[in-house]
Amino acid sequence: MYPKFQISGEAFRALGLKMKILITVFFSCLLIWSIMLLPFSNNFNNQLLDVTTNVESKESETPTDKLIGGLLTADFDEGSCSSRYQKTSLYRKPSPYKPSEYLVSKLRKYEMLHKRCGPGTEAYKKATEHLVHDEYYGSNGECRYIVWIAGYGLGNQLLTLTSAFLYALLTERIILVDQRKDINDLLCEPFPGTSWLLPLDFPIVKQIDYGYNKEYSRCYGTMVNNHAINSTSIPPHLYLHNLHDSRDEDKMFFCQKDQSLIDKVPWLIIKSNVYFVPSLWFNPTFHTELVKLFPQKDNVFHHLARYLLHPTNQVWGMVTRYYHAHLSKVDETLGIQIRVFRQDAGYFQHVMDQVVGCTQREKLLPELATQEDSKFNISNTPKLKSVLVTSLYPEYSDNLKNMYWERPSSTGEIIQVYQPSGERVQQTDTKAHDQKALAEIYLLSLTDNIVTSARSTFGYVAYSLGGLKPWLLYQPTGDATPDPPCVRSKSMEPCYLTPPSHGCEADWGKNSGLIVPFVKHCEDIMYGGLKLYDEL
Repeated sequence: MYPKFQISGEAFRALGLKMKILITVFFSCLLIWSIMLLPFSNNFNNQLLDVTTNVESKESETPTDKLIGGLLTADFDEGSCSSRYQKTSLYRKPSPYKPSEYLVSKLRKYEMLHKRCGPGTEAYKKATEHLVHDEYYGSNGECRYIVWIAGYGLGNQLLTLTSAFLYALLTERIILVDQRKDINDLLCEPFPGTSWLLPLDFPIVKQIDYGYNKEYSRCYGTMVNNHAINSTSIPPHLYLHNLHDSRDEDKMFFCQKDQSLIDKVPWLIIKSNVYFVPSLWFNPTFHTELVKLFPQKDNVFHHLARYLLHPTNQVWGMVTRYYHAHLSKVDETLGIQIRVFRQDAGYFQHVMDQVVGCTQREKLLPELATQEDSKFNISNTPKLKSVLVTSLYPEYSDNLKNMYWERPSSTGEIIQVYQPSGERVQQTDTKAHDQKALAEIYLLSLTDNIVTSARSTFGYVAYSLGGLKPWLLYQPTGDATPDPPCVRSKSMEPCYLTPPSHGCEADWGKNSGLIVPFVKHCEDIMYGGLKLYDEL
């Protein structure tokens, strides 16, 4: 049994009084403490506000130029093609190469022209009706067209598409692109309020596939040989054969005298697999316009590609996911593109030696440390470099990765090596393959430095798109590693691999530098090949 406790009324009243006094004292102390804390709290909140404001102000100090100096128009819904505005504003360092005001103005005028003459318009309908009836209807005040037919590998296609667009810009023609392969799965529409896709019911599309070659009677080179074209016999359409096997007569279409005739032809159909932009500068009429469009001669493709070539959301998703996973949080990035031009292409030790020799000789990658060196290169915060390798063959990146995994670098840098794909066989015109290839081109263009294989159009697109002057790997002879293994290009322009041996009224195939000083031979081509340089 617990004992019983009793308390008198007087004692209870005394206890209650004491409790009231304690409670009063407690709340008084709490009030005083709150008053003392108030300045500290306000000061902390003010400091937090200052930090937030500083962060916002720092971000506002470096605004992103999503329109690239006016190169792009703001007339698109951003969600429909995320890459259009993101690729420069979020993923690539600002380019030091600014588009000229004249180029920006020219592009806006072209967009208006394309909207007036593109597919679905009354002008396009009338133009195709005349084409069906094979009748010439004059060119004054009418819309004129150049139809680009896709062919060969993706690098070739992007180079020729851009070349054809520049030609359209210079001649005020509407460019329409063949959509029967996978161009619509690779690139977004570049012109607002209209389409650049050649309609599938284009009247002569079947003839183009089977009858358009250099023997075709409407092929311009053949008509020149046969003296079948003059100012009184203008056909409604012409085929331009601008491939690696073109004759000099086919390449005459660049010339001023020939352009005076071609300019009157309503429809041009072009097949090409070469970057023919350098030859446009040898036409005096084009030359005058080109100088105003591109005051810096070696950034023609850089500007046009950023305007014209926007990966679809599916392709851009591949780019951004891989970029964030492997390239975004490192101190430096290096792109290496390896193409082997042999029938028995694959992994070759002499090519591997060439890649290692070039990157280490040019200080793009560190040499491996000796046992003695490794004692002195231990750092708690080593520099981190990501190397992105693109090749059909994964052995090149595997060997490079093992090199820097098994032994430390002489500089203490940590080298990470990645390769998105290694499919061994080029599968041109296969949708999934081409989408991966385009994603890899864009990933290469986002690197800080780049090494590419000689004569590779894939590499040409990547470094020029990124505004990078590449290190070019010389093409090996036999199984020997070239010495030196590579050369730093002075230009970021692609190379015109098979230029004509004539220059219209001048023999510029041999003496191009004397006629137009900024068109010179390409560093990675032993014979032939022309390229634009800004430095004289």
